[in-house]
Amino acid sequence: MWFNKTFGLVLGVNPLQEVASRPLFTLRAGGLELDFTNHMFMVMLSALVLMAVLPLGVRNRRGWVPHGFTNLLETICLFLREDVVRPFLKERTDRYIEILWTLFFFILTMNLLGLIPVDYLFWFVTGLQVHFGGAATANLFVTGALALVSFVLFHAAGIREKGFWHYWATLAPKVPWPLMPFLFLMELLSTFVRMFSLAIRLFANILAGHLVLTVILMFIVIFKTFLVAVPSVLTTLAMSFLEIFVAFLQAYIFVFLTTIFIGFAISEEH
Repeated sequence: MWFNKTFGLVLGVNPLQEVASRPLFTLRAGGLELDFTNHMFMVMLSALVLMAVLPLGVRNRRGWVPHGFTNLLETICLFLREDVVRPFLKERTDRYIEILWTLFFFILTMNLLGLIPVDYLFWFVTGLQVHFGGAATANLFVTGALALVSFVLFHAAGIREKGFWHYWATLAPKVPWPLMPFLFLMELLSTFVRMFSLAIRLFANILAGHLVLTVILMFIVIFKTFLVAVPSVLTTLAMSFLEIFVAFLQAYIFVFLTTIFIGFAISEEH
């Protein structure tokens, strides 16, 4: 019974199911219609998980020495502030660390929740097919929105630290005036390139990881033999641990690059 259900689950695997955006229902306001998708649901779920889990981690602190989950949270926060952000932003670190922490934990939570086969687990327990799950950060619109936040953040930081006109006046390095318009345009375009690179890097890495896992599982369906099934399952388990590492790594890279871009924006020399 258990084997038949599991094998039926594998047979029903759709290589794109975890990364595909599927509408759950349609929101209507006036003449406008907006599909609420599974990736929107996962973004909301990630925010709710963070709002529930992080306060618990802080409140569970006993005494001066943190333990368990609280210790893990403090270690991550301290590492980001002292080893990632402070070398670039120095005395301005505490002005921006809160939003950088938020970006890191939000991206990390979406990456980790995307590794959980929510639809299959629900089907395995209840027998009902749902389509709530999925990897939100394998959606280019989601990573694009995150990159847009970073784009606005590093421009806002530059304007806040240097003033509106001075920021734009120092966007390009000092060169002879005939070259200034060209360099200003190039520097302006480079800020958009930074935003697109953030979005595509996160999207491509998460998408590739999910596709590799699914392709390995599909070998079971193709060959239908234990000689392939056992190595496929073991390889998938090993790759899943690698994907957990990638989830942390991609959240770290996103915050690291955002910090560098803020550092560029607030420095006098770009």
